[in-house]
Amino acid sequence: MDDSTELSASSSHRGTEQREIDRLWDFADPVASEQRFRAASADPERTAHKRAVMAAQLARAVGLQGRTEEALAVLDGVAAAAPGSESGPEAAELRARVALERGRLHAAAGRPEDALPELTLAVREAAAAGAAFLVLDGLHMLALTDGGHEEEWAAEGFDVLAGSRDPRVLRWGIALHNNLGWTKHDADDAVAALHHFTLAAEAAEQYGSAEQLRVARWSMARALRTLGRTEEALAIQRALDAERADDPFVTAEIEALTGARPTIEA
Repeated sequence: MDDSTELSASSSHRGTEQREIDRLWDFADPVASEQRFRAASADPERTAHKRAVMAAQLARAVGLQGRTEEALAVLDGVAAAAPGSESGPEAAELRARVALERGRLHAAAGRPEDALPELTLAVREAAAAGAAFLVLDGLHMLALTDGGHEEEWAAEGFDVLAGSRDPRVLRWGIALHNNLGWTKHDADDAVAALHHFTLAAEAAEQYGSAEQLRVARWSMARALRTLGRTEEALAIQRALDAERADDPFVTAEIEALTGARPTIEA
């Protein structure tokens, strides 16, 4: 199945564009990612729109290195070069990307009051563009940033997921359920937390990576420990330990469940 199951030409274009972005990204190495996006954003063989999209990703790579103001300046340059009155899905998508990265930068810098308007704008523009992937990215960031409203933003994300058949879009279910699970766990509702961690694991099995599934299973076991279901939790953690030894978080949980030593957690 193609990553984009939408039928319109513009949706197909966006799917191709996003796959190229994915190929250029290495979130474990933002320095190398910056170099790739810097080259892509200056490539004369690309259209002006594609160069602008790559520049927005360049800003994200720069921001991940802690150079927030420089990253914001890159986004200002992208916005200044784009015709403000231009309409159509491509223009809306670019506005969504710029707003999303601005919001992400402000959130990372601890400025939620600046992040929230940008993230809200990103969701609105992404919806106008018909870009479900970007809508979900924005909703995911809002759920992380807008304290006290996590469940409302996640619910909007679940509505978007319900209307999609695109595996890459459906992968957002992993993050949405995982993040809401921790919100519930932190609010002392371990039953709801386990429910969302289980749904995150199911989504990871279908659409995600092995690492995403591992994180979801670890989270399930953590909620089971909170609920006093020690044997179930220990079985999951021991299975994770068998898959990969010397994971400090798994080791800490096994120690907590067996009383061997104090854990990482306070």
